[in-house]
Amino acid sequence: MTELGPVAWPPSPMGTERLVLRQSEARDRAAFIELFASPEVGTYTGGSRPREELEGAVPEVPGRRPGFFVIELDGTMIGVITLDRRAAERPGHVRPDAGEAELGYLLLPRAWGRGYAAEACAAALDWFAGSFPGEPVVLCTRTANDRAMRLAAKLGFTEVERFEEYGAEQWFGVWAPLEPVG
Repeated sequence: MTELGPVAWPPSPMGTERLVLRQSEARDRAAFIELFASPEVGTYTGGSRPREELEGAVPEVPGRRPGFFVIELDGTMIGVITLDRRAAERPGHVRPDAGEAELGYLLLPRAWGRGYAAEACAAALDWFAGSFPGEPVVLCTRTANDRAMRLAAKLGFTEVERFEEYGAEQWFGVWAPLEPVG
């Protein structure tokens, strides 16, 4: 989140069955560069960046900001999750004042197809629901990204609309946490 309001950051590391979600550390820098230089990762994110450019641009401790989680498997970073406020000027909103929390995630290709994204995103959504009760979370992905479309459905996102952005059709959905009963 660009603004987390009264929520303390960073939260304590969160464990799942196989993963840990935590704040970034200096030891993650090489994996960050690998992630953003990967042509496979860049397929649906507007392209990869040259490794040399990233070597000069990525800080010693990359991604150290509220709403940014490293996904760790067996002590090694395999990806990231972001919860940021969706910019008002972008298409796709579920609140009249915009600024919804938007879930984003990227995993290294070697971690694809093992359910890590679903496990990590579910943990991040649980954390968000506990920290921001009743707040919706949105997700936007290219309709051509079959894996992301399946994950959105698995996580419980429901389609709100489709639109053109970045030269491709985008799917825009919302996740609303269940309200406590009683």
